[in-house]
Amino acid sequence: MNQQMMMRLRKMQKQLEEAQAKLQSTVFTGTAGGIVTVKMKGTHEVVSVEIDPEAFESKEDIEMIQDSIVSAINDANRHLEEETAKVLGPYTSMGGLGGLF
Repeated sequence: MNQQMMMRLRKMQKQLEEAQAKLQSTVFTGTAGGIVTVKMKGTHEVVSVEIDPEAFESKEDIEMIQDSIVSAINDANRHLEEETAKVLGPYTSMGGLGGLF
């Protein structure tokens, strides 16, 4: 490998690391029917779960709350995956090698 190609690879590696760090520090929000809101870091760590207390009349609604939490977590995870694909896609696809090969 020549010197110029090595420099380009190092630059791309640095850009990839920066993009990954940005994704990991970003908080993604998922919702389920306006009842449950979940916030999740780019590391897939759930930061918070908020439940709208006005949405429930009795304790029998707990099953619906549980289903809504799962749905909101999955929604937040979907947002995270979409952003990951968008941000890291140029680095992980064959065209992302900047025409080096």
